Amino acid sequence: MNLIHRRLCSSDKWARAVEDELLPWALEGVPLGPDTLEIGPGYGATTRVLLRQVANLSAVEADAGYAARLRREFDGRVEVIHGDGADLPLPDTRFDSVACFTMLHHVPSPAAQDRLFAEAHRVLRPGGLFTGCDALSSWGFRLLHLGDTCVPVPPRTLPARLRAAGFADCEVTLGKGSFRFLAYRR
Repeated sequence: MNLIHRRLCSSDKWARAVEDELLPWALEGVPLGPDTLEIGPGYGATTRVLLRQVANLSAVEADAGYAARLRREFDGRVEVIHGDGADLPLPDTRFDSVACFTMLHHVPSPAAQDRLFAEAHRVLRPGGLFTGCDALSSWGFRLLHLGDTCVPVPPRTLPARLRAAGFADCEVTLGKGSFRFLAYRR
C-alpha cells in the first residue's frame, strides 16, 4: 500500500468507521458461527470487531510485518497465520465462516481472487458461510490506490465467480460506495 493508504488504514478514524458503520452494515443478519477465519486483516480494525462476535477467530495475513504486528496486538486471542489467502495453509472444512473486508481489491488479479474464493470454499464446513465487503470502483478510490495493487471486483460478476468456486445461494448487496456479499458452501 502507498503511504497515504497505509496511514488511512492504520488511523483511529478508519477504525471507528469500521466499527460504527462498515462492519455493522456488512454483517447485519449474518450468522458467523463460533469458528471464523478472516482473510487479509491488514492493520486489524476489522479483527478487533470480529473478535467480539465469535468464539474462535483465526486470521491469515499475507504481509509478514502486519502478521507480526497482529500477533503482538492480539496476544493469543486470535490465531494469526502469515500466509496467502489464495493458498491457505489450513485444513479442509475447518471453519463455520470465512470473512474478508475491504481487501479483495488488493489481490493482484481476477485469477488470484478466484483462487481465494476457492480456498475459502475449501476451508469451510458444509453449510458454512463466506462473507465480506469491498469498495466500489470510482475515480477517488483509484486515486487513493496510486502505486498500490488495485484490482476492483465488479459486484455484478461476483455471484457467478462464487458459484464457479463451489458456493451456492450467492447474494451481493450494493451500499454507499461499497458492496457486501454472502455465499454458502453446500
